[in-house]
Amino acid sequence: MAAKARAEALLRLRKVSRSYGKRLALHPLDLELRAGRCTALFGHNGSGKSTLLRIASGRDVPTGGQALFAGRVMSEDDPEVRARVAVVGDTVACYPDLTVREHLELVTVAHAVDDAAGWIDQVLADRRLSDHARALPGALSSGQLQSLLLAAALVRPRDLMVLDEPEQRLDPDARVRLAELLTAEKEGGVAVLLATHQAELAEAVADHMIALEDGRVIAEGTPAAVLRQLGIRA
Repeated sequence: MAAKARAEALLRLRKVSRSYGKRLALHPLDLELRAGRCTALFGHNGSGKSTLLRIASGRDVPTGGQALFAGRVMSEDDPEVRARVAVVGDTVACYPDLTVREHLELVTVAHAVDDAAGWIDQVLADRRLSDHARALPGALSSGQLQSLLLAAALVRPRDLMVLDEPEQRLDPDARVRLAELLTAEKEGGVAVLLATHQAELAEAVADHMIALEDGRVIAEGTPAAVLRQLGIRA
């Protein structure tokens, strides 16, 4: 259900940085992401990936520089950002008294999705959650909860997907399906910004990779080139 692809860059970060008190968590960097392309952020915990994603999704404001979405200052308070940017965070946040299907219904209502029931059925099947549609979050495994977060992003319109380590808690088969899903998103014209620890996922999906360490860019280029530079691939 990707919205119509656009040729211009959807996301532009210009000399973006972020400080928390005296600590510089993210040093100035530039990033440009177009429709149908994927940039992967690679690095250990604390490298600055999540900070960058929060800025790129409008959930945080940079201390320096500027984050733009479709030429507008990026902010989650902007109705256009809420309508066009789907975020999969690094933590699971669910309503304990809503079933899996009810969670997805809530998302479709918020975004006025047509044929919501049929679309939810399709996404549940795709994420292998059909047998758990009536289950409450407390009855789901950690991998199923992660699949629910992904499903919630898939039942709504989107031009940009921002994902913070979406491979977390997924088994190997589910990770393969995740790579296939993100590739299909790109082919449908969605721009994908992905933070990951998994080199295989980045290689399978990303067109461009940025490696971060202590908030600094230490390597940038194609996934193959960056992984070679980091000594992860020969």
